[in-house]
Amino acid sequence: MNTEKMSTQLEEFHEKLEQNNLGPLWSSIHKLNTIEPKAKPIPYLWKRELIERNLETAKELLQVGEEADRRAIFLINPGMKDLEPVGWGGATQTLYAAVQAVKPGEVAPAHRHTTTACRFVMKGHGAQGRVNGERVEFEPGDYLNTPTWAWHDHENTGEEEVLWMDCLDSPFTMYMNVCFTEFYPEKQQERLVPDDFNTKRYQGGMTRPIIDRQPKSAPLGRYKWELTKKGLDGLEQFDPDPIDGFALEYINPTTGKDANNRIGARMQRLPAGFSGKAHRHVHSNVYHVFKGKGYTVMNGVRFDWSEGDFFVIPSWTWHEHVNIDQENEALLFSTNDLPIMEAFDFERVEEYNENNGHQLVEEVFKPLY
Repeated sequence: MNTEKMSTQLEEFHEKLEQNNLGPLWSSIHKLNTIEPKAKPIPYLWKRELIERNLETAKELLQVGEEADRRAIFLINPGMKDLEPVGWGGATQTLYAAVQAVKPGEVAPAHRHTTTACRFVMKGHGAQGRVNGERVEFEPGDYLNTPTWAWHDHENTGEEEVLWMDCLDSPFTMYMNVCFTEFYPEKQQERLVPDDFNTKRYQGGMTRPIIDRQPKSAPLGRYKWELTKKGLDGLEQFDPDPIDGFALEYINPTTGKDANNRIGARMQRLPAGFSGKAHRHVHSNVYHVFKGKGYTVMNGVRFDWSEGDFFVIPSWTWHEHVNIDQENEALLFSTNDLPIMEAFDFERVEEYNENNGHQLVEEVFKPLY
C-alpha cells in the first residue's frame, strides 16, 4: 500500500473513531504525556482601579443579604475561558480569587460548602465574621481561614466599607465534581463561644493550648496582621532570601502544616530596591499587592504592579519579583495550591541559572483599566 493511500485511510479511521466516541492513542500520546507541564492559565494582572470601579457598580445594583448573598467580583484567567463555565471563576486551574465588598450594616448570610476558603482583609474597619459559632474581628492585613464544610457568615457593624480578597479551591472541587453546599436556616449562625475565642487562645505566638495537641482542621481562624508583621520583622534581621525576600506562610498550629489543608497562603516583604532571582514550580499562585510598587517578570514578560493589584503565576512559569521603590518595602500576600500538589507528590522546583538568575524582559504587559 502506498504511503499516500495509507495516510488517507488512517485519517478516515480517526474520523470513524471520533464518531464512535473513541480515540487513537498513537496520535495523542504526546498530548497526554507532555515533556513538562503546559499550563492552560496564562500569566495575567488585574488593576485595582478596574476591580474597584466595577465593585462600585455592583454596590449600586445589589444589596448584600437581599439581591445577593455575597457582593464579590472574581478574577477570570483569559487562558481558562474556553475550558470551563465562566461561573467557575478560575484564576488558575485550581484557585478562584475575588474581591468582596461589604458596606456598613450589611450581613452576608451563613452557608457552608465542601469548597475550602481563605480571606485576606485589604482595607476598611468594622467587619466581623462567624465561623462554626465563633465571631472574629476583621482588620486590614488579617488572614482568615474557613475550612471545608464550616458554617460562615460576614457582617459589617462599622462605619466604613470593608474590602477583602476571597480565595477558594472551587475550580478544583468543581472539576472533581465534589462540591456540596448547604444554607443555614437563619441569616447568621448561633455564637457558641466568646468572640475571638481562638485568637485569644493563641496570643502566645509559637505556643498552643494543650487541649489542641491532637490535630484539628482549623484551630485558629484569624491570623492577626500585628503578629505577621512581627514575624517579618524578625526575618529582616538577616539577609533576604535571593528569590522571595522575607516570606512567611500561615500554618495550622496543631499540625505544623498549611493553615488551610488545600490552599496555602503566604506574606512576603520585598526590601527597598529588592531584585529577586527567577525560579519556577508546579504549584500556581494568586498574588495581591498589599503595599508598595514594583514588577514581576513571568516567562520574559514584565508585569508592573502597585497597591491593590492582583496577578497570577500559573504552574511551571518562570518568575521573579522586583521592588522598584528604593526607600520603601513592598508587601505581597499570596495563595497557592501547593498543599494539593504535595498531597499527590506532584511538586517540583527549578531555579533559573542563566544571566545570573534573571530573565531578559522581552515584553511589557499592558493591563486593562
